[in-house]
Amino acid sequence: QVQLVESGGGLVQAGGSLRLSCAASGRTFSSYAMGWFRQAPGKEREFVGRITGSGGSTYYADSVKGRFTISRDNAKNTVHLQMNSLKPEDTAVYYCAAGLIATMTSTYNYWGQGTQVTVAS
Repeated sequence: QVQLVESGGGLVQAGGSLRLSCAASGRTFSSYAMGWFRQAPGKEREFVGRITGSGGSTYYADSVKGRFTISRDNAKNTVHLQMNSLKPEDTAVYYCAAGLIATMTSTYNYWGQGTQVTVAS
């Protein structure tokens, strides 16, 4: 069982930056690929990016590529989503997820409760 807790969300002006963190419980954190997803009001949840268990490979949605960066610290059981050059369309609840396969789909096994990111124009 893995429990995930996101933090770092908030209100930021367009063009600004935020860093989200996701803290995981458990002793096998490095076994899990981690994904970030987001869901805006009235929209379906969408893939943002993912990182493999070792941290050696990342992949991003086209909408955030070049602006967002995922990193992880397996010694601290944390994964981060650094978001730069934020746009109003990035406004959403952001979720981290853990799974045994690094994928762009929502087939992760464990999910956090989400953290709100609001980008003001």
